Amino acid sequence: MSSTIMSDARRMLLATTAALSLGSAGAVLCEVPFAATAYAQSPSVLPPITINPGRSTTRRTRTSTSSPTPKRAPPAAAATPIDSAFMPADTATITANETFSRGLSTSDSASLINDIPGGATWGAGGVSGLPAINGMGADRVQVAVNGMLISPACPNEMNPPLSFVNPTMIAKMRTYMGIAPVSTGGDFIGGKIDVTTTQPQFAPTDGWVTTAMLSSFFRSNGNAFGVDASATTANKDTAVSYTGGWVRAGDYKAADGSRVKSTMFETQNHALSISKRTFGNLFTVQVGGQFIPYQGYVNQRMDMVYNRSLFINGRYEGLFDWGTFEASAFAHTIRHTMGFVAPDKTGNMPMDTKATDSGYSLKATITASARDVIRVGNELAYNQLNDWWAPVAGSMSPNTFINVNNGHRGRIGTFAEWERRWDRQWSTVVGIRNDVVWMNTGPVQGYNPMGYGADAVAFNARDHERTDVNLDGSGLIRLEPNQSSLFELGVARKTRSPNLYERYTWSTNAMAMNMIGWFGDGNGYVGNLDLKPEKAHTVSFTAAWHDPERKSWGLRVTPYLNYVQDYIDVDRCATASCLANRPTNLTERNNFVFLQFANHNARLYGVNVEAKLALWNNLEYGRGEFRGTLGYVRGERTDGIDLYRIMPINTKLAIDHTLGNWTNSIELQLVGAKNHVSEVRNELTTPAYALVNLRMGYQWNAMRIDFGIDNLFNQSYDLPLGGADLVDYRMTMGMMSMPVYGYGVRGPGRSFNGRMTMKF
Repeated sequence: MSSTIMSDARRMLLATTAALSLGSAGAVLCEVPFAATAYAQSPSVLPPITINPGRSTTRRTRTSTSSPTPKRAPPAAAATPIDSAFMPADTATITANETFSRGLSTSDSASLINDIPGGATWGAGGVSGLPAINGMGADRVQVAVNGMLISPACPNEMNPPLSFVNPTMIAKMRTYMGIAPVSTGGDFIGGKIDVTTTQPQFAPTDGWVTTAMLSSFFRSNGNAFGVDASATTANKDTAVSYTGGWVRAGDYKAADGSRVKSTMFETQNHALSISKRTFGNLFTVQVGGQFIPYQGYVNQRMDMVYNRSLFINGRYEGLFDWGTFEASAFAHTIRHTMGFVAPDKTGNMPMDTKATDSGYSLKATITASARDVIRVGNELAYNQLNDWWAPVAGSMSPNTFINVNNGHRGRIGTFAEWERRWDRQWSTVVGIRNDVVWMNTGPVQGYNPMGYGADAVAFNARDHERTDVNLDGSGLIRLEPNQSSLFELGVARKTRSPNLYERYTWSTNAMAMNMIGWFGDGNGYVGNLDLKPEKAHTVSFTAAWHDPERKSWGLRVTPYLNYVQDYIDVDRCATASCLANRPTNLTERNNFVFLQFANHNARLYGVNVEAKLALWNNLEYGRGEFRGTLGYVRGERTDGIDLYRIMPINTKLAIDHTLGNWTNSIELQLVGAKNHVSEVRNELTTPAYALVNLRMGYQWNAMRIDFGIDNLFNQSYDLPLGGADLVDYRMTMGMMSMPVYGYGVRGPGRSFNGRMTMKF
């Protein structure tokens, strides 16, 4: 690797460390760095404070941004956070400043991926979007939060992993968009997102140092308001950190002023970590939890009325003569209830879930020679799930509906990876891994024998135990012919086994099927015991050009092709129960339908483009920079059926401006019409639209004020990945109110957003 790229990597890491240490909150939108490989991270150092014993007051001496960078502590004296994984060219890292800036407009951490070409978000609740990468979303994208893997704990996936962290809690989000090396994990085919909420920050001296940040915000559309906070106290070898936030929002309004029902929410997340470093070792223990008293879902028949989680997570990182060693273990528990949030949905039909995730990860990075690095590792992820629905008072349901009875899914994975620097221009990374996935569940029952007995008997009569032996491999070859260009070719085979809901949901009763499905399309779903694992064969190529200093301009283009064998899609449900409920189900084209998970072969292909250009840089007008992204993906089954929830072609064009303490951004978002839709699901099309967003911020000593306007011209549009609106458009059938087919979820209208931040 050239010295220029290594220098840029160091500068990027030092800038991130400085931002974390000072608690800064810039207003610049997400800027995804161009390809860089980072193998070590500088130790985080807090700014010093001076304590006057005679006055019992604390005064912090602020470190100037122009001051020399603190010298790196030797490994023998203190361990540094390890960041030794190979970074493919098609990898994006979002830093703390960027996540804080995006937190002005949203409380949904999944939406951060929208700033990355090829990234999109499946619409769900206000804080529970599902990230998608290059057309593949939900469980096909693996999300690790501080190394924890959190499985679905709701038949509608109302509590995905990124819902357990607020955007401003995220210190770093690394997204593998294309070929993820086998060392990043297994059991996914779409991409990998690694989220870190707290990085250890230590003082440069023996004395204790304390810093804190308090920030409050408001968004006019939906009357959303909340507070974010963080605090750290540390000395040279011990650090204690807290980060958390709370937010409440009402229903947002569309551009025409009408209320989009069931979009309200309230959530709070908290995390406390303790880190200790000594003689080349770093130990961290983190505990935390979440509480969501309610969250509305406009594209689901149910809402979230209770969600509580608790976790403990321990990590060890060590530097040795031969390389580095990392170990982690975690336990995470969720208690979740679906119901109805009044006044938009009424009734009493509780649906409960209790789930536990636990696991460990071991990884050794061995410096075999001056040119060779070997990585080996082993990991375990174990999920246990109980999903039950209590009897409904006043109905013919004397029994508790058992949806998943003691379901458990375990996975143990082992990998080996070899990185080779052949010379200054050429480098390769190849690896292989094996993941064994086993799962099982117990007998089930329905509300009553009349409507559910036949399905329950048929399901209970079958053997539920399944074991998948999955083999993955990846290879990347990189050429850096000079300081201004980079070319990388990657190939991979990735495998994902079905989740518990895809395999083990069993009832074809209309009501039960309508309660299953994280797709937000109004359709009903049932599982399939005979599902096979998905096997994705991926080819990706990245070409990047930039000025030698990476300051003036840059362009990155990444075309890719995915062929997925046994892609888990759906077929129209053809069981006797399905046909009895809706006889025209197999041919119906203008209504909600009943579907069963099924394997099909599929292909996805597309291109992602990213560019930046410095427009001006002088004392009088400050610095101005253009940035732009473009994403295009096409997905279809080999039988000609289009894949579901594929984002249409989209681009973002922006100008960012900095002048003294002022930062400003104007952004144009263009989204094409979505005409390629899944016919088997009766997916809705959406028209093209354009949005303009503004942001500005001013830093004054320890205070910062940010202001923004989303959807400046109050444009009306439908969310391409928002699913179907099941609440605003309804009809009366007897004593029941039923959603009307054919209406998408409208996007939010204009919103005035503000934030005030204080650092102590």
